[in-house]
Amino acid sequence: MTPSRPLTVVTVTYSPGPHLDRFLSSLTVATDRPVTVVLADNGSTDGAPEEAVERYPGTQLLRTGGNLGYGSAVNRGVATAPADDEFVIVANPDVVWGPNSIDELLAAAERWPRAGTLGPLIRDPDGSVYPSARHLPSLVRGGMHAVVGFVWKKNPWTRAYRQEYLEPTERPVGWLSGACLLIRRAAFDQVSGFDERYFMYMEDVDLGDRVGKAGWLNVYVPAAEILHDKGHSTGRDPASNLRAHHESTYIYLSDRHFGWWRAPLRWTMKGALKVRSRAAVRKSQRELAGNWGA
Repeated sequence: MTPSRPLTVVTVTYSPGPHLDRFLSSLTVATDRPVTVVLADNGSTDGAPEEAVERYPGTQLLRTGGNLGYGSAVNRGVATAPADDEFVIVANPDVVWGPNSIDELLAAAERWPRAGTLGPLIRDPDGSVYPSARHLPSLVRGGMHAVVGFVWKKNPWTRAYRQEYLEPTERPVGWLSGACLLIRRAAFDQVSGFDERYFMYMEDVDLGDRVGKAGWLNVYVPAAEILHDKGHSTGRDPASNLRAHHESTYIYLSDRHFGWWRAPLRWTMKGALKVRSRAAVRKSQRELAGNWGA
């Protein structure tokens, strides 16, 4: 990729509000390259994407035709990038870019020619490091994280799955958060992009798994930093989001434990996830009611 050629950045918008303005304005410090931003819009009603196109040159609005979900919208956005571009950035609109964050990811891609995806260090709004580089969820480690993590936050399976005990170092990992990814087009095209069965959640885990199975690496690059206000998307309708998370988890696990002889295992996983989903939704509703009463 030559420095004079624009880098395409794809973000999925769904009434992003003021987050989108911070996303676009902070891009100026993230890279020295010219940037084309594609807003894959899933049906915004707040006018923010239209305003962004007017305010920020190089920003394009792509209407997907409805709320298709994250992965489906990303696939449509990536398809608009020039076919011979080596890389594309995919990021949530509630990201604030750190200085040189995109350039650091591109530099790491040169060091790791088999990297299919590369992800930055992600900080929460309070400045803490979000565990965005993780192992793939095995049946035991991921299952125990799902079952007991709800009530026992510091359990050993969750800590191992999230790799919380490791210092941030540049290294290959099982999967990277889809909140921000530098994607090598050859790898993305080889695995046919995001699996569009996932409406939201787990599509990044699935992508990391398939990229790895195709012979590529998922590389964590903590020299690149971003801030992510993940409450923007999860806070609107927590009950629906929790249900979607559990539905996506079942799709992921059932895909990897296929065959008629594993049917009892899939039934068990589906039942356990339904129970956990109901419990999580009830907990969320109680917390929401408590906040209203505070």
